Amino acid sequence: MKRGVLTLAAVAALWVLPAAADPAEAPADVFLATQGEDQFLARDLLLFAKVHNADGRIIGDIEDLILNGDNQVVGVVMGTGGFLGFGEKRVAVRLSALQIKNDDGKITVTLPQATKEVLDALAPFKRTKPPKSLVDRAIERAREFSDKSSVTAKDAYERAKEEAGPALEKAKESAKETYEEVKEKAAPAIEKAGEVAKGAYEGARNALKDKPEAETPSESKESTPEAATPETTAPAEPTPEEPATQP
Repeated sequence: MKRGVLTLAAVAALWVLPAAADPAEAPADVFLATQGEDQFLARDLLLFAKVHNADGRIIGDIEDLILNGDNQVVGVVMGTGGFLGFGEKRVAVRLSALQIKNDDGKITVTLPQATKEVLDALAPFKRTKPPKSLVDRAIERAREFSDKSSVTAKDAYERAKEEAGPALEKAKESAKETYEEVKEKAAPAIEKAGEVAKGAYEGARNALKDKPEAETPSESKESTPEAATPETTAPAEPTPEEPATQP
């Protein structure tokens, strides 16, 4: 029984674990296998990084990157001022003006020229193209989810269809072996139980056969004396009293 349970668990795992397919050959000069020693990820280095002034105080945080026509980062958009995101002003800073230091894995971004007076005097950054609306973002998100889900579901179905066949056959054979093994081990117990039940039945039948028959109500009823019937003859007439003799 334990073997059958383990087999079924292994079959179920095949539906979750990815298939070990042969990797396709990647085209040259398209993908990067690893991060280079002189390369950084924008989320680790710039995006959402805190920007300090010359005194080491935080004056803002980087919210976005500015790219040119060659897809090169030329500047960043920094949010400054305000309180908890309210009343915040966004200003753009050239990438070359930022001093980025990496001290034992700790990234520090500094903008020495950013004094309070300079930041207050700056006009907010203007963008020429409006940002995507919430509706546009929702549509893109829904399409992305639909595309990814359809591909994932199709791949999972094909993979399961291809791999589940031999696994199910193996599980079927294992279940059959387990059934035969249980049947073989349980046969003596079942036969013994049958003999015990048969002996109990024979004993009960013999006990009923040897028991004296119960007396019927007519036979067990004791005979009762017949009730005296009243006489049908009239009582004897009283004899007249003899007259008293006179002296």
